[in-house]
Amino acid sequence: MTMPAPVPALEYAFTVDAALGPLEDHGQTRAGHRRVVPVAGGRVSGLIDAEILPSGADWQLVRPDGAVEIDTRYTARTAAGEYVHFRTSGVRSGPPAVLEALLRGEPVDPSRYYFRVAVYLEAAAPRLAALQQSIFVASAIREADRVYYTAYRVT
Repeated sequence: MTMPAPVPALEYAFTVDAALGPLEDHGQTRAGHRRVVPVAGGRVSGLIDAEILPSGADWQLVRPDGAVEIDTRYTARTAAGEYVHFRTSGVRSGPPAVLEALLRGEPVDPSRYYFRVAVYLEAAAPRLAALQQSIFVASAIREADRVYYTAYRVT
């Protein structure tokens, strides 16, 4: 008899407050409408306390249905000088008028759109190694020049 798989749950892990640079519109490509948003800095707090370095970006793809595929990579550094590499993959979707307002940088109630990402971490520091052995999911908020998200470890 096969045993049932454990039912996953979520436990709070960390929050991210990422400052963003100006959106670069790269136009229509074979994959879709490509946009790149630089990550200009910010903070991570919780299981990880670190400064986000201005070294990454979100390589977005706007799908024909208007949803935005999120593909970010950026790095944070702890006070002890340890690096943590972040990679997120997700989607931001909602009514066209709401997505257009977000694109213009207007404030929008986060309940009016869907913005979720999976977060994968990589770290060389032994004390942070356990972070690489879990999957994290997050609910995010987009503002004119920032993204905030709360990440949860999937148990």
